[in-house]
Amino acid sequence: MSDRPNIIVFLSDDQGPWALGAAGNAEIRTPVLDGLAARGTRLDRFFCTSPVCSPARASLLTGRIPSAHGVHDYLDGPHTGPDSVDLLAGMPAYTDALADAGYRLGLSGKWHLGASDVPRRGFVHWYALQGGGSPYHAAPMLRGAEPEIAEGYLTDAIADDAIAFLEEEAQQDAPFFLAVNFTAPHKPFAGQHPDEFTDLYRDCAFESCPQEEPHPWLQTLGGGPIGGEPDAREALIGYFAAVTAMDAAIGRVLESLRAHDLEQDTIVVFLSDNGFNCGQHGIWGKGNGTFPMNMYDESVMVPFIVAAPGRVAQGRVVDELLSAYDFPATLLELAGVDGDAFEAGPGRSFAALLADGADEAADDDRVVVVHSEYGPVRMIRTRRHKYVHRYPYGPHELYDLEADPGERANLIDHPARAAELADLRRRMHGWFAEHATREFDGSALPVWGAGQLTPLGDDPAGAFAPPGWDPAVR
Repeated sequence: MSDRPNIIVFLSDDQGPWALGAAGNAEIRTPVLDGLAARGTRLDRFFCTSPVCSPARASLLTGRIPSAHGVHDYLDGPHTGPDSVDLLAGMPAYTDALADAGYRLGLSGKWHLGASDVPRRGFVHWYALQGGGSPYHAAPMLRGAEPEIAEGYLTDAIADDAIAFLEEEAQQDAPFFLAVNFTAPHKPFAGQHPDEFTDLYRDCAFESCPQEEPHPWLQTLGGGPIGGEPDAREALIGYFAAVTAMDAAIGRVLESLRAHDLEQDTIVVFLSDNGFNCGQHGIWGKGNGTFPMNMYDESVMVPFIVAAPGRVAQGRVVDELLSAYDFPATLLELAGVDGDAFEAGPGRSFAALLADGADEAADDDRVVVVHSEYGPVRMIRTRRHKYVHRYPYGPHELYDLEADPGERANLIDHPARAAELADLRRRMHGWFAEHATREFDGSALPVWGAGQLTPLGDDPAGAFAPPGWDPAVR
């Protein structure tokens, strides 16, 4: 592999950590991703920074926590034109570091961080979804600033565009970075996907997605859960079909990489923005599938695979607790680009864990503690414990994950756990005090999953305030 390898990052949308064959799900069919895991390293416990789309994506790019970059909910309102807002304006992203290092950058797929019609610095190719979601047919896209409608099935249209970018870049001397951001397997589910994929799951038992009794905090809309659809079985068929169709599309992109003799000189990463529940815990959706927001592992963990010949071990599974905060510094180190600026916050490169012969640093506190947030909900998750703190209303949660990996028994009021709880609270409050910034701090936000319209600035409520919300009554 060259000193400046090419990079492809495949990003799925709302894919639970369980929705991958290589992760042990015998029902879902992901042969391409399973093969990528065999040729690289799979992270078994990789966490998003927030269990909802836009803040999770903002943290992936910047390595900062939501209370440092200011994106706390999915972005609503105008996505294009003079009224749209670039929520990451002025925030350094790892793509900036790649551009400074001479990379040519391309985007194929979802952006959803504001001003979708403004290609970011260094991008020579920009094929972006106009908003945050769409049907899988006739999807509204932007080629640069110009709107167009995607022909055919959206997953394939994104892959076709990525392949076209690869064919162009194969003629260039400079290395490339390509973000392939699918909308799969995000809803809508039923009736959206090609028969060749839905037919695979018509007789599936879906034992990997038990349909539990509805969670008492479940949010509903139009006769079904807000993150699902009224017919749960048809939604499951659609969700699984979306993942398998995406897997096939990734296979076509990787085949193009091989056809241009670029595979040995390319770092390939696959991950999702946030997790998802398809009935687990009685939830359809992610963090905002419930109110109060949930922080179950199905919502905050995501699949992660990285393959890079000569840089990453083959056929290895790493079970350290790692996070999207660590992603920018890690990717830049793998590429041989200076990533020190992305270790000024909570993130640290874990590239050393990926190398052949690497020892997993099980006693290293940095890689076994993950903090996450969604507006006023904050979580600390260690190997053994998870503590969820909800400002200002509660309820709080404490789980012993060794005895209760399914997060069923809330120990928050158990007297025997008082010392553990006090330690977790101390660590949580100290971490946020270190890494949050006053103008973007989310602990007092009225976030209820209703979308974010503007940057926080000096008026935290103004970015989120739902109709009739009174900051004095919470």
